Amino acid sequence: MKKFWTYGGIVLIIGMTYWVIQKNEIPAEEVDKTDLLEPLESIPVEENLLYGINVDELDITEGIVRRNETLSAILAPFNVPYQIIDEIAKKSAEIFDVKKIAFNKKYTVLTPRDSLRQARFFIYEPNPTEFVVFKLDQPEIYKESKPMEIIDREIGGTITSSLYVNMTELGLTPDLIDQFADLYGWVVDFQRLQKGDKFKVIFKEQQVENRTVGIEDIEAAYFEHMGQGYHAIPFEQNGIVSYFDQEGNSLKKAFLRDPLRFTRISSRYSLSRFHPVQKRYKAHLGTDYAAPRGTEIRTVGDGTVLEAGYSGGNGNYVKIKHNGTYTTQYLHMSKIGKGIRKGTRVKQGQVIGYVGSTGLATGPHLCFRFWKHGKQVDWLKEDIPPAEPIAEENLQAFEQIKSEKITKLLAIPYSEKTELLTSSFAD
Repeated sequence: MKKFWTYGGIVLIIGMTYWVIQKNEIPAEEVDKTDLLEPLESIPVEENLLYGINVDELDITEGIVRRNETLSAILAPFNVPYQIIDEIAKKSAEIFDVKKIAFNKKYTVLTPRDSLRQARFFIYEPNPTEFVVFKLDQPEIYKESKPMEIIDREIGGTITSSLYVNMTELGLTPDLIDQFADLYGWVVDFQRLQKGDKFKVIFKEQQVENRTVGIEDIEAAYFEHMGQGYHAIPFEQNGIVSYFDQEGNSLKKAFLRDPLRFTRISSRYSLSRFHPVQKRYKAHLGTDYAAPRGTEIRTVGDGTVLEAGYSGGNGNYVKIKHNGTYTTQYLHMSKIGKGIRKGTRVKQGQVIGYVGSTGLATGPHLCFRFWKHGKQVDWLKEDIPPAEPIAEENLQAFEQIKSEKITKLLAIPYSEKTELLTSSFAD
């Protein structure tokens, strides 16, 4: 019976084909009967991948590291023997130290669907762009980067409350706002912005899994303050990309405008100020910046660390010599930055410590002091020398780039909605 159906099926197909040929009057010799017997092509089945691992036969458990939770505590419910956890901890030191598993970070455990249910993989995400895979059945550890996408963005807006608030409302990140503020730090006083001031910016944004993780470049910017417009045009000169205004003058100076990213001044330089701790009037030869504890403090310029340590009034502090003219000091740190000690060379913008309230301080803030020729002066009134302007031999090339950038900036509308003009491409 089986034989009948096997061959009978083929006979039936050929017979039906012959009937079709006869019905449509197609000569039988024009039909290639071998095509009728060819097997169908197999369709490949896509693997279900997570972190590059096929999880078709695995259960997925996701979690967030709790305070003081260790690798051993995380894996305990997944039947992983302590010997394997110990071996993983020792083997992973060079790739990722398991002691650095941190509170509030995401992890994933992959478990086979069997009676033992012993975890096969543990994946930890130390940051939004990377993940560490711990292969538990045959101990192996490796680190991978997530695919990154670069998004072209351009946005324009109007100041109604503050630069930070209005840029945030338009979907811009604190990192972009900080970079924008740094560009204009020496030409615009962000402590005295007015309603109606305007801004435009063209930049590249880094995204991982549709989440912004950083800013790659500001490609051009415009700021209008009290009716006066200021362009920021990037141009490479002497192997370094800097930003210049429409006249070809550098927007950068020998020092950053502020030692903290986009903050507010809580107390200015004064020869007679009431001290909140000592309860008496005395000179305050520095500028205080209000900021939350732990905020990064950056050196305003290149230089060499003269002192880094603790003293009673100053608390944790760092003092930096920039050249034969200028020296700066940063007081009341919660802690001094890693590697910052006497003799260390530092670069402009490098993190040297973190805001705190050590020494004579009532709350977290940075007291920033500035010396010129050995005498403390008012940092905010100092005429800081600018960087070099566009060299004469580069003017023609700069004018071409300037024209292209200004044309793009002019086309950007001023928006009040949290929508960005975007186009994307793979990194």
